[in-house]
Order: sequence, then structure tokens, then C-alpha cells
Amino acid sequence: MKCITCGTNLISEEKFTRFKCPACGKSEIIRCKSCRVRKIPYKCEKCEFRGP
Repeated sequence: MKCITCGTNLISEEKFTRFKCPACGKSEIIRCKSCRVRKIPYKCEKCEFRGP
């Protein structure tokens, strides 16, 4: 598993978030704690929804 924003390998990460895209519900968004806390934008690979 990798963070959708920075590409960090999350197997070694202790804290990360995993959820379905809020727009299409088809793609799984996986983000590391660092990107989440810093509010780095992400983009859904299926519908191109952008979120904080």
C-alpha cells in the first residue's frame, strides 16, 4: 500500500487513513498521516475528484 499523495510505502507506517472516494465511491483513497496533517491535496484515480 502506498499513500496516494506522496507515494510513501505504508506497510512500515503506523498511522494512515483509508476511505472510498467521497465523490464516486469506487476508488480507495489511502493517505499517510503526514499528508493528512499537512492537508496535501489528493486526486481520485477514477473520477479525478480533488480533496484536502
